[in-house]
Amino acid sequence: MTRRAARRDFPPEAMEHLRRADPVLGAVIDREGPLEQTLEPDLWWSLVDAICSQQLSVKAAATIVGRVAALGSGTRPGPAELLAESDESLRAAGLSGAKTRYVKDLAARWLDGRLRHDTLPSLPDEEVIAELTQVKGIGVWTAEMILIFTLGRPDVLPVDDLGIRAAAQRLYGLPERPGKAELLALGEPWRPWRTLASRYLWRSLHNTPAIAPAG
Repeated sequence: MTRRAARRDFPPEAMEHLRRADPVLGAVIDREGPLEQTLEPDLWWSLVDAICSQQLSVKAAATIVGRVAALGSGTRPGPAELLAESDESLRAAGLSGAKTRYVKDLAARWLDGRLRHDTLPSLPDEEVIAELTQVKGIGVWTAEMILIFTLGRPDVLPVDDLGIRAAAQRLYGLPERPGKAELLALGEPWRPWRTLASRYLWRSLHNTPAIAPAG
């Protein structure tokens, strides 16, 4: 059975903190209004989706993820079902050879315990990133998207995200897109609500990452 996206809204004090801490961001908040936080509660499928969607447009990613989901006996194949799929069927669904290897590596790690998925939601952010990046095809950015859109962590600033960097450059009148150190410094006043700040930066471009759940 498909698990529905869950809502876990930010507390009102998060928006007020950002307004007080940063007038530029405060102007974005006033313009865009409150944001809903929609989460995908299925960690397994979030990871599959993330791997399948890499380096694709939103439309192309949705098509391929839908085809992979249809391989299940019900909806969304579980780890054992996906691992049992032939490479040919995954390639026919639209996955590259590399992504086929990646999703099978994910499934194998999920099943044999190398990926501690049961305890992952209780780990600190940095440990979640360290755990997830052991899976082939999952880098820091993807792990940060899992922290934001699946685990609902409140203080994540994905400094390598091109949308975040582009929004910061435009909003703060920077001569070029900020690097990691500059963006971390810019976002320091946003703690402990850097996730909400990131969402407002994305919203300022009317854009969100493809990994974000629908709804």
